[in-house]
Amino acid sequence: MPTDTSIMSIRNYSDHLKKRMIIDIHTHTYPTSDDSTLTPEELITRSKNAGLDGICLTDHDGFWDPADVVKLSKVHDFLIIPGCEVTTEEGHLLVYGLSEYIFGMHKSQFVRDLVDEQGGAIVVAHPYRRVYRENAPQDTQTYNEMIERALRNNVFDLTEAIETRNGRGTTNENKFSENLANNLGLPMTGASDAHKVDDVGTFATKFSDTITGVTDLIAALKSGKYHPINVRSHKHLSLHRTNFDN
Repeated sequence: MPTDTSIMSIRNYSDHLKKRMIIDIHTHTYPTSDDSTLTPEELITRSKNAGLDGICLTDHDGFWDPADVVKLSKVHDFLIIPGCEVTTEEGHLLVYGLSEYIFGMHKSQFVRDLVDEQGGAIVVAHPYRRVYRENAPQDTQTYNEMIERALRNNVFDLTEAIETRNGRGTTNENKFSENLANNLGLPMTGASDAHKVDDVGTFATKFSDTITGVTDLIAALKSGKYHPINVRSHKHLSLHRTNFDN
């Protein structure tokens, strides 16, 4: 089983017990993700200011040293969970519970086997890519053909959930992902997919269970008790309601 590498203060842990948890489970930082301009410190500060309860570091095909994650969590008094966005031939997989890249992880079934061995979890990231064409005709027949093509991807047999709200996706792209998830009967997540400062605080996932580290996150993803949220509108609501359940 994976070990928890995030630290929370007693004060913050007590606060988290009082509410459902909002976590951005898909983010990228420089230099581990070389296409990101976002430093870990910028990501954490912006995430806290956005009202998030925690983040997952899911850099491209690169794993954080657990000791560095612990250090960041302690310094910033914030829930930080390690993960990875693994590039496979069948699509990009958000993986939680693994600690290193192994040759062969370009195959999604190989990743699933590793994840099962370690007791981890997988979420398919931005599934609209390579399938949905926003500049194509949007008539029912063409749209359904794109849906059917996407559904033929066996990667959806290997995942706990589908990312249906991606902060870098368009409204139509995210709607396509949602339609895929509905067709497959799979749970849905949301995340910023942040690569720069302005990306932070767009979408996230709201969990029904308390999460204090990667083990809790994996259990929660397997439970299906969560949904994607728009962080900015959710924060606005929270300022005006003492109890909200959206």
